[in-house]
Amino acid sequence: MDKREVDVAIIGAGTAGMVAYQRVSKKTDRVVLIEGERYGTTCARVGCMPSKLLIAAADRAEDVRQAEVFGVIPTDVRIDGRAVMARVRTERDRFVEPVVKSMEALPEEHRLMGHARFLDGHRLVVGEHTEVTAQRFVIATGSRPNIPDVLKGAKDRLIVNDDVFDWQDLPESVAVFGPGVIGLELGQALSRLGVRIRLFGVDGSIAALRDEKIVDYARRTFASEFALSAEADTRKVHCTDQGVEVTWRENGQEHQETFEYLLAATGRRPNIDHLDIQNAGIDLDDRGMPVYDPYTLRCGDSHIFIAGDVNNDRPLLHEAADEGRIAGDNAGTYPEVRAGLRRVPLAVIFTDPQIATVGMSIAEVGERCRGCFAVGEVSFEGQGRSKVIGRNEGLLRVYGEHGSGLFLGAEIFGPAAEHMAHLLAWSAQQRLTVGCMLDMPFYHPVIEEGLRTALKDLHRKLRMGPEAVDDCMECGPGG
Repeated sequence: MDKREVDVAIIGAGTAGMVAYQRVSKKTDRVVLIEGERYGTTCARVGCMPSKLLIAAADRAEDVRQAEVFGVIPTDVRIDGRAVMARVRTERDRFVEPVVKSMEALPEEHRLMGHARFLDGHRLVVGEHTEVTAQRFVIATGSRPNIPDVLKGAKDRLIVNDDVFDWQDLPESVAVFGPGVIGLELGQALSRLGVRIRLFGVDGSIAALRDEKIVDYARRTFASEFALSAEADTRKVHCTDQGVEVTWRENGQEHQETFEYLLAATGRRPNIDHLDIQNAGIDLDDRGMPVYDPYTLRCGDSHIFIAGDVNNDRPLLHEAADEGRIAGDNAGTYPEVRAGLRRVPLAVIFTDPQIATVGMSIAEVGERCRGCFAVGEVSFEGQGRSKVIGRNEGLLRVYGEHGSGLFLGAEIFGPAAEHMAHLLAWSAQQRLTVGCMLDMPFYHPVIEEGLRTALKDLHRKLRMGPEAVDDCMECGPGG
């Protein structure tokens, strides 16, 4: 077995690992970046980019179907599934190629291929061919799909999002389990591309939305477009000669439907379980996950740092990049360890209407303010620009604190959510008051005028000054 000694070993060459490598390399040339199977980030290969390619095709098809609203009579819409998937694969590969090339351009002594596992707090074995001794480690091994046992009855008809993007053609039907980011995006896109789908949930939740008023609006909107069983009790999944037969109870009745495939979009699990992490000498929680500081990414008081999807905190590309930077800086300068910048939470789901969450959820606002907050809202059904472009569905709710007038968070289900969410995230990170946000320029006619309407509604409801807090405590939560 080969042996290698380095200052820092980074396990995982995804977004977090690559950024960590870049930061560590500024401090030491004695570094190795370890990848388990193949180069190419989750985002480029099976996540953000290929899913948006599929969604783009679905959106174009929907635009044609809706053209009659504007007096444009569409010709027959025909979906060429092979052409759709050929573009998805081709463009996906173009996104992956530069990532792979950047990895292959690294010095050979800085790269290792193979699955890593800890022998002790300072030693790894990689692929059973190399033993690595390191003074510090960055764990950035990412995550993988989590598949509940009940779905495994689909056998070879069971797929995850990774499989979708290698399809040669579109199937006739798909049962999609999980109304989270992946399930909603792929489910709606497939439906608009002519695939019969049913989206299954368990507790009525929709993605990362926590504001019940918006959850209810989104649930009704999606259910009007495709089959949605948001509170299904799945009893049985098994293969037949016709496909995957799903049996479930909903609203007191038993239902059964057969699909060509079953797509498990039921969350992801951290790739920590094959690392023999118990040998690393760090504290683990009751799930076997390292206990770490989210601002330094340091595991306890050890020389080990954890970054990206593997820590199961904020599984988003921009967060993985930030965490790679923080973990890489601290691994490079250890034992000097500093807290890094954690940005205001921002998440976007590219459904139609789009979904976005910014800053604190309504529950977090209530906890922080002890119920002393107000909510402003706007419906996009009557919003000027939204009606002009025929995208006038949705609801926006914004949260502010009585007394200080600070803007704290928002949830959006509506058009242009990806853009409005950025404005709101920047405002929250700058700790702007709602009044200061309303002093900013708003053009006419734009969808962002709807945002201004919601902020005005919030501003009218906010009570300012110390006495407002006293009054609020008498009114109760949300007073």
